[in-house]
Amino acid sequence: MRADLIIVGAGMVGSTLALALEHSGLDILIVDGSSLSVAPFDAQAAFEPRVSALSMASQRILERLGVWPGIAARRACPYGEMRVWDGSGTGSIHFAAASVHAQTLGHIVENRVVQDALLERLHDSQIGLLPGARLEQLRRSGDDWLLTLTDGRQLRAPLLVAADGANSAVRRLAGCATREWDYLHHAIVTSVRCERPHQATAWQRFTDDGPLAFLPLAGPAGEHWCSIVWSTIPVEAERLMALDDEAFCAELGKAFESRRGKVLHADRRLCIPLRQRHAKRYVEPGLALIGDAAHTIHPLAGQGVNLGFLDAAVLAEVLLHAAMRGESLSEERVLSRYERRRMPHNLAMMAAMEGFQRLFQADPLPLRLLRNVGLDLVDGQAEAKALFVRQALGLAGDLPELARA
Repeated sequence: MRADLIIVGAGMVGSTLALALEHSGLDILIVDGSSLSVAPFDAQAAFEPRVSALSMASQRILERLGVWPGIAARRACPYGEMRVWDGSGTGSIHFAAASVHAQTLGHIVENRVVQDALLERLHDSQIGLLPGARLEQLRRSGDDWLLTLTDGRQLRAPLLVAADGANSAVRRLAGCATREWDYLHHAIVTSVRCERPHQATAWQRFTDDGPLAFLPLAGPAGEHWCSIVWSTIPVEAERLMALDDEAFCAELGKAFESRRGKVLHADRRLCIPLRQRHAKRYVEPGLALIGDAAHTIHPLAGQGVNLGFLDAAVLAEVLLHAAMRGESLSEERVLSRYERRRMPHNLAMMAAMEGFQRLFQADPLPLRLLRNVGLDLVDGQAEAKALFVRQALGLAGDLPELARA
């Protein structure tokens, strides 16, 4: 089977790239190991434990691709404020969308909801889908990439995009080098019902072991639900995962200083080892890496998927413009335009998250005092906070056309 473009990975980022190129005239094939089916949405079903904080830039991209209505029809929770404080001191900071005349800072959405809305659109398109397809071998064959699947089928294309996540098979088989290291932390994620409303606010407390976030969810009327991301050292994560639900809720409420009252209930928990990874190059002839296949960052600010959506939008823009000029889309000089636009932005975000992580885990008293004074100082600077809010909205820097107002 041959295509002009093969995208390996039908996750949120790979699907977005395919839809952004839907009217390009390219013969596009998405290859994924899952069934690529869309399950009927049940509003009474439990929340999925993994969520994303979708920025305004991501929302614009999804709106223009016709995906956002499918998300809104399922379940999404807008939030307009963010409150952050140091659990080892008195420093705190408050961000509000109103400071930049915006209605929201973003939306907290279950990853499954975003995925199903994207698949729904893909099934309505002319884009080729190859479900249940797992990559076993990859090599160059003339000007094409030759992909061999575990069932023996072979696929060919001059242009291949790796959108198959943090443990990308394409990246590994193509021999793409990465820089990576463990954070020596695990993240516990789940959904919890609280005693008091979340006030459409994202809450984050920095503890001695790592950040704890309570992110607002659109729960049933009269119930107050949040998604939590609790980053802590592995031995503590193991202990917390071993607790029964009642004991876990008690520990969680204590760690969160009961800001939303008692934690009344917790859904099933996942424990995810945290690792930062960044490809040394995003491209080579006929190959591009996007999303988590190119970079993974600490979930501190929920920016991972937003970076991936921008990757997809920029790569689509680069390919469309090159096609209009009659250029070969698989040439490295064409693909390098995507790398030049996205790598500096991604590296800056990764460095910022790394800096926050290190600062708030620092034990020396002078650094503790510095971060508390710094939080309070920045909290009093309207312009500085507005700059942060614009970054969180994803509306700063070199935006692709799909993300612009």
